[in-house]
Amino acid sequence: GYHADRWKKMLIPYRSPKRAYFDTSDKDPFCMYNYLLDITTWNKSIRRGFIKVKLIDYAGNTVESQMNSEASTFQQYKRVKILTGFHQDIEKIAKISLTFSTKNLIGPKHKLRILQMKLKSLNNPKR
Repeated sequence: GYHADRWKKMLIPYRSPKRAYFDTSDKDPFCMYNYLLDITTWNKSIRRGFIKVKLIDYAGNTVESQMNSEASTFQQYKRVKILTGFHQDIEKIAKISLTFSTKNLIGPKHKLRILQMKLKSLNNPKR
């Protein structure tokens, strides 16, 4: 990625870049830190809902992702990949918290049992 104020200087010398990604958001400083959340669940029943991710560093600083606009479907032993974004970056993550919501106020509450989870930074892939 390139900082928004410097992307032209970085890309124009290449004449025709194949791809350019801009990490932006609607809040100042308008940058977004994107992560790919890869989840495998082991619920016997199919669950459909939304995941919110909270990252906490060793100093106790916390950032929360925005909830996705589209619900994901979770099936037993099936991997689901979710793109999630944060307005701040946490370099050294100490703790990850996930909240599953169906956004349904009526009816029983469901849990999402996670068998395996991987969180990968897209802005800093070596992390």
